[in-house]
Amino acid sequence: MPMLITKPSELRLPPAGLSSAPQASAPQGKPWRDPRLDVFRGIGMLIILVAHIPDNQWILWIPARFGFSDATEMFVFLSGMASAIAFGRVFDREGFARGTGRVARRVWQIYWIHVAVFVVIAALVAAAGMRPGGESYIVELNLPHFFADPAALLPRFMALAYVPNYFDILPMYLVILALMPAMILAERLHRALPFVLMAAIWGLTQAHLLDLPAEPWSDRSWFFDPFGWQLLFYLGFFLMRGTLPAPGFSRILMAVAVVFILATVPFAWYRIIEASPFFGGWAQTLMPLTDKTHFGVLRLAHFLALAYVAVQLVGPAGRRLKGRAVTVISKVGQQTLAVFVTGMVTAQVLGMALDHTGRDPFTTAAANLAGFGVLIAVAYAVSWFKSAAPRAAAVPA
Repeated sequence: MPMLITKPSELRLPPAGLSSAPQASAPQGKPWRDPRLDVFRGIGMLIILVAHIPDNQWILWIPARFGFSDATEMFVFLSGMASAIAFGRVFDREGFARGTGRVARRVWQIYWIHVAVFVVIAALVAAAGMRPGGESYIVELNLPHFFADPAALLPRFMALAYVPNYFDILPMYLVILALMPAMILAERLHRALPFVLMAAIWGLTQAHLLDLPAEPWSDRSWFFDPFGWQLLFYLGFFLMRGTLPAPGFSRILMAVAVVFILATVPFAWYRIIEASPFFGGWAQTLMPLTDKTHFGVLRLAHFLALAYVAVQLVGPAGRRLKGRAVTVISKVGQQTLAVFVTGMVTAQVLGMALDHTGRDPFTTAAANLAGFGVLIAVAYAVSWFKSAAPRAAAVPA
């Protein structure tokens, strides 16, 4: 998951570390915008919706079923790149204090969005009651303890000491964002220091020394450990800033990436794992290295291979990303916060609808396509409201 979440108006400056983009092709007076960020974030949002619809058969065909990484890696990495533009340049131009304040304000905003999303979905499952088969929607989302004793768990929820599984992406992002001033300070001390810091934090996470408690009645930790996932976020962050040089095209590197991607399929695709004791056994053996909670190293390797191939396929500065579909997906990627929050609620509503209609191929396709339609509509609506606000402010009373 998601997110992660940066204002689209903050993504307009040409990337410092990926400056091969033809700025001269942009209209006069308009800043150039890298289409790759928007397109791939938009794709990630659609995949995340599919993954969050309960008992969705389409989940068997998302990229996560065929490799070690999934849309979460795509989104976290691109969020790091977007944050380098939205926040990194504030540190550079306006100073460390102003940059820290800007990050703190964004953390504060997303914290309250996290609270609001939880309240809305908790109210939704409480109102929905029971599934046709008799199962409780409250149990489905692992919320019985909260409804049994909200007075005890609400303060823990507000302090992020109670993080139900479905609501763990935004808390992860909050912690990762909060690390940004330390990363910027490390970069100013020495160009290599942030990478040492990132690796050290990630290493402590692999040893389970930084686990954050998710609930008071068990030893379960946050499903998305921010101290593990910060490695991917800040790789994207410093790649965009130019602190980490971007690899150029290499036939050898391309071949290695493709071979590695194909080689992971037998260890990830459920049909092969279920049919072959050999690959099934090795998939179990590799689990510490493919662990999603702490962000295992094979997830990183798989994602970087995919990213390298994808960047080469779309061409320099994404110049091959053209067409109506690209325009629509880009709009979804530009409004990630609104789209992500809407997707979390919409996924639950669609799952409830499928409980009543059944999950045959037609109804499943209709639910997924309807979800895509909702996300696209929200993206265009939010974009329209944002563009209308400055014009409205300019009109004299």
